[in-house]
Amino acid sequence: MANLKVSIGGVEFNNPVFVASGTFGYGNDVSELVDVNQLGAIITKSITFHPREGNPPPRIIETPSGMLNSIGLANIGVDQFIKEMIPYYASLETKVIVNIAGSSMEEYLNVLEKVEKVGENIYGYEINVSCPNVEKGGMEFGVNSLMTRNLTELLRKRTEKLLIVKLSPNVTDITDIAKGAKEGGADAISAINTVIGMSIDISSRKSNLATKFGGLSGPAIKPIGIANVHKLSSAIQIPVIGIGGITSAEDVVEYLLAGATAVQIGTANFRDPGIGVKIIAEVDAYCDSNGYYDMSELTGALVNDS
Repeated sequence: MANLKVSIGGVEFNNPVFVASGTFGYGNDVSELVDVNQLGAIITKSITFHPREGNPPPRIIETPSGMLNSIGLANIGVDQFIKEMIPYYASLETKVIVNIAGSSMEEYLNVLEKVEKVGENIYGYEINVSCPNVEKGGMEFGVNSLMTRNLTELLRKRTEKLLIVKLSPNVTDITDIAKGAKEGGADAISAINTVIGMSIDISSRKSNLATKFGGLSGPAIKPIGIANVHKLSSAIQIPVIGIGGITSAEDVVEYLLAGATAVQIGTANFRDPGIGVKIIAEVDAYCDSNGYYDMSELTGALVNDS
């Protein structure tokens, strides 16, 4: 049996398979169906300072090999999150990381400060500077290296916990943004968030989403995710958490070979909330059958013939 444990920013996780923000609720939605304690970590739905209803419907549409969403960061707000969810997390064995989103630096800081005061059971924060389907929000920071650095630096001063910055592929140079996050004190980068996309109903000639544009996720974006993870792992010296189109152990291994230390499963959770647990077992079996005794043997082990 392989050692599946991975370490990011001084925090040890039992395995490298996490569930992505926005695809697993707050972690309690499927607790009767799935043993969430087997997951490497739960990344919560994005939390903002005030509750948000999100974008108007329709806001989800299936596409070939994926889906488009324009949820718009709908969430219960930080105060209700603290009241309802923090006590629940005390009962979990798996580690919980809170995803934070905001429309201003002040909002990001205020959310983190509130959770920091009561979050003894929270192991870290993932900072969403990469959501493409809100009119005003994280993308303002995620497309600018200096703004990303400044925001990360301010957040770093307010917590000693794991600090992850989630990046978008919808930028000119993702490595430049990552370097800004690292310089600001980020412990890790998670990539990628969704790719901007659009779908049109040819009968009505209208967009299938109320907001016209949305975020494309699912297997269709896996090659984009892997390419960006490889770019990032080659450019920065902090761990990269790979996201995008993961549905199997083979996908996990592919991300690890590209340079990821861990991965997040996203869209596949909608079809099967228990897929993460299944993939963990498959990753273990892959390691055993291929003679790998530790997950670190796979990270960045891409063979370069050039």
